[in-house]
Amino acid sequence: MNDAVVPTHRPELTLSSLYRDHSSWLESWLRRRLGNAWDAADLSQDTFLRVLASAQPVAQMKEPRAYLVTVGKRLLVNFHQRRSLEQAYLNALATLPQACVPSPEQRWLLLETLQALDELLDGLPALVRRAFLWSQLEGLGYREIAERLEVSERTVKRYMAQAYEHCLLVDL
Repeated sequence: MNDAVVPTHRPELTLSSLYRDHSSWLESWLRRRLGNAWDAADLSQDTFLRVLASAQPVAQMKEPRAYLVTVGKRLLVNFHQRRSLEQAYLNALATLPQACVPSPEQRWLLLETLQALDELLDGLPALVRRAFLWSQLEGLGYREIAERLEVSERTVKRYMAQAYEHCLLVDL
């Protein structure tokens, strides 16, 4: 009698089987966190798109649900950041005179641009991000930024170099 342990055969995991076996579960998981079936469905699809685009081979996933939750959580954070950004933008619009309010098309373009800028600067330390935004959006010089941040101009130059390097290296 042979006492050797025979490994159980695990069928190869493919994106198709991953989606088939886990998409409903993931969508339910997201729906519980969002309270909204439409947004949950969108984020579920985005999660699988991220998996498709990732360097992680699907066939090598040991814990597919844990991986999907990790990707889903990141997308949830992005989703909430985007909503927060949109709300801040809408609050700013509410303070404008009616004649200055952009059209719905212009608002959509502006929101998309703000989101892209937010994603581009994501990961920068707060002071570096603030210095960069003051320079680019308000046209402040390094001396003015240094005064606002209460740092030296040399530090502002270092912050700006860090921000420019980050922008060049980020993969959007």
